[in-house]
Amino acid sequence: MHTAISFQNVHYHTDSLSIIKDITGTISSGNITTVVGPSGSGKSTLFHLCNGMKSASSGDIFIHGEDILTITPTVLRRNVGIVLQKAIMIEGDVYDNLSLPLTLNGEKLSKEKAIEMLNLIGLNEEFLHRKATDLSGGQQQRVSIARTLLNEPVILLLDEVTSALDQTSQREVEQLITSINQKRKTTIVWITHNLDQALRIGDETWVIIDGKLAAHGKSSEIVSSSNDKVKQFFEGGEEK
Repeated sequence: MHTAISFQNVHYHTDSLSIIKDITGTISSGNITTVVGPSGSGKSTLFHLCNGMKSASSGDIFIHGEDILTITPTVLRRNVGIVLQKAIMIEGDVYDNLSLPLTLNGEKLSKEKAIEMLNLIGLNEEFLHRKATDLSGGQQQRVSIARTLLNEPVILLLDEVTSALDQTSQREVEQLITSINQKRKTTIVWITHNLDQALRIGDETWVIIDGKLAAHGKSSEIVSSSNDKVKQFFEGGEEK
C-alpha cells in the first residue's frame, strides 16, 4: 500500500499553547481513514497542516513522498482538498457555486462539466440554476464536496462534514464519499465525532488525544487498543 501523507515528528504550537505534539504516522493512499478524538485535541489543526492553511512548527510532512514545504500553495490546495463542517454557499445559483474554484483561476466551468459533477453527487440537472442558499443542508454539503472535487484532488480532507445533518442526509453523504473513493481512488481522510460512523466507513482509524496520535490501525481493530486513554475515549468519555 502506497503512502498518501506521511508525518514525521510533527509539532505545532502557538506562543502559548502546544496543539500538535510529536505526531509520526502514515495515511494509506486510496483508503478512507477516519480521525476521531475528544474536542480540542488537534484534529482540525492537523488537517490545516496538510492543506497549507498552517505550517508545522517542527517536523516533516510529505504528500505522496514530496516534502510539503517544496509544494507551492496553489498546487498543494489543488491536490489536497478540504471540505469544512458548514457548507459555505455564495450568493447565486448552484452553477455559480460549483464554478467558484475555476473562476478564481480565471477559467470557466462548462455546463457539461457542471452537470457531470451534479450527477456525481446524486443531484440532477434541474438543480443547476436553483438558488444555492435554498437547498437543504445535505444538498449544500454535497455541492460543497463537488466544488472541491472540481480541482481533482488526490487527497480529500473532510472536517465533520455530516455533524450538522440529519441521519438520512448523513447516510447520503457517506454513500457519496464511499462512491468517490471507489470510483476515483481518491484518498479520504475524515474527521468525525460519530464513533459508529468512523468505524463503519473507515478502512483505518486514527485516534488523536491531547495533540498526540494515541492509536491508529484498522478500524475494525482500533476499539481493542490497549491504550488506557483510547479505551476511556471509546467507552464514552472525553479525556479527563
